[in-house]
Amino acid sequence: MTNAPALLDRTAPSPRTAAASPAPVRHLHPLPQVAEQRTETVAASAAPKPQAAPRGFALYVGLDELKAAADGVSLPILVDALRRTLAELAPSAETYAAVALAPQQTGGRDVDVVRLALHEPGAVARTKNQSEEQAEAARGVVVDISRKRVIIDGESANLTFKEFELLQYLVLREGRTIERGELVSSLWDAGDADAPGERTIDVHVRRLRSKLGAFQDIVRTVRGVGYRFDRHADVAVRYGAGAPSPDRF
Repeated sequence: MTNAPALLDRTAPSPRTAAASPAPVRHLHPLPQVAEQRTETVAASAAPKPQAAPRGFALYVGLDELKAAADGVSLPILVDALRRTLAELAPSAETYAAVALAPQQTGGRDVDVVRLALHEPGAVARTKNQSEEQAEAARGVVVDISRKRVIIDGESANLTFKEFELLQYLVLREGRTIERGELVSSLWDAGDADAPGERTIDVHVRRLRSKLGAFQDIVRTVRGVGYRFDRHADVAVRYGAGAPSPDRF
């Protein structure tokens, strides 16, 4: 990839002709006419705005020349194939292609670099959030509810499905002590042969804690009652779209 920061295949905007501004003219109107004009202006501003309608779509493809060559294809071939496919499906469609150029040492995912280079609204903010997430994941614990994973000091913890469900159940009820019986009845189906008893649930908690390593104290034991999740300075919880909200509990 080249180091030029430009975009290819862009059409130049048509020149605009500047209209001469007329000299201001002072008009004198009787008061009733002025009031009538103001009423019309208010009525016009109160008119409903037309609703937006879809007019097309943008497809961002993150793929550099080396990766394309490894797949036995090139970017021009891909662009041509997409155009021909669109022409077959919708002959009346208009197409526009732009190739995003970035320095070879630019880091991050290819598709994010493309979105930034093509100035997609919101792309900078999203990339910033990704950088913050990466820095956050490099230290402490990240409980990612939406992706059902736990990251400890930048490494994914090897939790089983039930271990994650157990941790998630406590996280979503932060600060509340959960009795052993509630954990069993909520996380295992009635009559499940693998369902633990109120005492053997301690074994599952012990295994979960061992995988949390130095952060195992985020799952606290309340003697004689059950367990509680306490927020820690080095623990971040991500909910994301579609994840259950702690507000429900």
